[in-house]
Amino acid sequence: MALHCAAGAAVFAVLPGPAGAALGVGFVALGLAAAWSRALLRSSASITVIDLASTGMTLEQKDGERFAATIAERRHVSRWMVTLPVTRPARRTILVTRDMLAPDEFRRLRIWALWGRLPKVAFKQLPA
Repeated sequence: MALHCAAGAAVFAVLPGPAGAALGVGFVALGLAAAWSRALLRSSASITVIDLASTGMTLEQKDGERFAATIAERRHVSRWMVTLPVTRPARRTILVTRDMLAPDEFRRLRIWALWGRLPKVAFKQLPA
């Protein structure tokens, strides 16, 4: 949001007058819309549930719709976050940070994102 506000101010500084003001307000409005639907998860199309399986992944939106998703091979997995680029049914990227899940669940997500499957042994038997 701060970057959109900075972009709006920069446009207004470079292009003073009504056109610059309108474009600057447009950048701020675009930032608000993006924050509302993506960061704050207020959109009905926001992903609220990720169901992992050995055959793939099922996503559930805020409005209750569930669908199978195809994830691209290229993923980012680190100690702090996992990005899952969805290619089907719609192109989008799901970002899951470490503090969004319980530690055990985040570890399972990281393993699934790296290997494409969950461990075969019971999860509680795995060493931390």
